[in-house]
Amino acid sequence: MKSVPVAAVSIPPPDKKTIYPHPFASRIAGRTKQRLGDHFGLTNFGVNLTELAPGAISALPHHHSKQDEFVYIIQGTATLVLGEEDYALQPGDCVGFKAGDSIAHQLINRSGEPVIYLEIGDRTEGDETSYPHDDLQARFANGAWQFHHKDGRPY
Repeated sequence: MKSVPVAAVSIPPPDKKTIYPHPFASRIAGRTKQRLGDHFGLTNFGVNLTELAPGAISALPHHHSKQDEFVYIIQGTATLVLGEEDYALQPGDCVGFKAGDSIAHQLINRSGEPVIYLEIGDRTEGDETSYPHDDLQARFANGAWQFHHKDGRPY
């Protein structure tokens, strides 16, 4: 695959809005991701240009065992929910989430305008994602996320 520059906004979002299983998928309504890294065939890490409509959330509150994550706000005001704390993020603000940190995080658009940000994360095999407020756990294996209940039953 030859890498040539493109306008990020020209990369179409995937057909499937989320990888979350039912009943969690509907909670991500209002979030759109353009998988910039996938467009270029990147496999070691992902880069997404993500837009949150007013009232939308980035993800269910979660934390990773092996994946580092990084977020950079481009437009709008996002609220970072980090454990029990809320932080307002403005354009130019950034935050990183170290693998193994057990504090759950998510972004919420509590404003009346869209929020646009870059999210970057690695794709470490065997990463486990915990969702402390939901009956959901995930594991990254063989290049894909596998979701199951906290008691181990698959979705």
